[in-house]
Amino acid sequence: MTPIKVAFFTTFLDLLGFGIIIPIQPFYAESFGATPAVVTLLGASYSLMQFLCSSALGKLSDRIGRRPVLLGSVFLIIIGYLAFAQATTLMGLFIARMISGIGGANLGAAQAVIADVTSAEDRSKGMGLIGAAFGLGFIFGPALGGWFGQWGPEYPIYLAAGLAFLNWLFVYFYLPETLDLSSKENEGEGEPNSSPSMSLRTLLSYQNLPQLLGLAFGFTMAFALMEQTIGLFIERAWLSEVTDITARHTEAAALTAYFLVAVGIGASIVQGGLIGKLNARWGEVRLCQVGVLIVAITFAAIPLAGEHTPFGVMMLIGLVMATGTGMLHPSRSSLLSQGVPPRDQGRALGLNQSLAALGRVIGPACAGLLFEQDINLPFWIGAAVIGASWLLTLQLRALDYGQQSSNIAGGET
Repeated sequence: MTPIKVAFFTTFLDLLGFGIIIPIQPFYAESFGATPAVVTLLGASYSLMQFLCSSALGKLSDRIGRRPVLLGSVFLIIIGYLAFAQATTLMGLFIARMISGIGGANLGAAQAVIADVTSAEDRSKGMGLIGAAFGLGFIFGPALGGWFGQWGPEYPIYLAAGLAFLNWLFVYFYLPETLDLSSKENEGEGEPNSSPSMSLRTLLSYQNLPQLLGLAFGFTMAFALMEQTIGLFIERAWLSEVTDITARHTEAAALTAYFLVAVGIGASIVQGGLIGKLNARWGEVRLCQVGVLIVAITFAAIPLAGEHTPFGVMMLIGLVMATGTGMLHPSRSSLLSQGVPPRDQGRALGLNQSLAALGRVIGPACAGLLFEQDINLPFWIGAAVIGASWLLTLQLRALDYGQQSSNIAGGET
């Protein structure tokens, strides 16, 4: 089995477990007495650990290899899920999600596996497979979470823990080391200044990287506003007349799963089957621009759907939203990796994930407070933030493969 396929399945199993938790987490936390603000802070605690650890794990994978980083991080995810299922207090829930968040900071290492084994011409397609793994995780994860959640919130959590254990076994037996640890380039020999500040300045000097990192932060923050409140929004908008609290939570978890499944289906179709053709016709820069604009429009449509339409309209919004994210994510990852030499791949992708995780900290931290003021506010503000992020995409410039090869050889743009 090729490293690309292993990276795909590893990311898929990671996101499958994460997706399983999404439909039940708000209502699981509410059973411990959490308010909407505390519910979304629980999501922020996971992302806070991702933010603090993503860059470090990416840099570590540049030094000791991708395989040991992935093995260690997946093990922490297992521990976090088991602790989440066994928690008896809100503090226990927070600690468990923070442990899982440290493990979940491994996306940069998984993306670096793709970057290690693909050429510049095939990079977009390879990153598209990672994006497809996200999409599939959001198809089957929420569906499984909503289904197993009918028997109780602990069942989906144990299922996620079991899948994480399967993931660890998969990495252990099938993933070879893809980084040439003997290469002087990867060891960083001959660099005039290896201090953290110089490393950051070097990274930010690569073409498109500042804009792409800003886009990762802004877009992810806005998406987290939606993701952390969508279940609560669905409960208030479509199930407010259900008086039995347990029945309302169960039905809300199921409807949330349906919406996220629609998002996952659309994203997997675009990222898994269409992204290569779309990129060949329009290029990564144009796909980033169009994708961000589509998502901004769908965010603005959610409050309108909640006021006057049947729930089926939300399913349609999810499919359209997924089309935009399916265009954006692999194209953005491809642009980022094309402009960065091999010795900085893990560091750049880890920094990218770290800023995205910071967005998932700030977004949920604000989401619950906004939701308590008005259930529509997270979506209106999310649309505005994504609109501002769209301005960054207008500054992106296509990087031809010849120039990319020069960057790899010289380490400069």
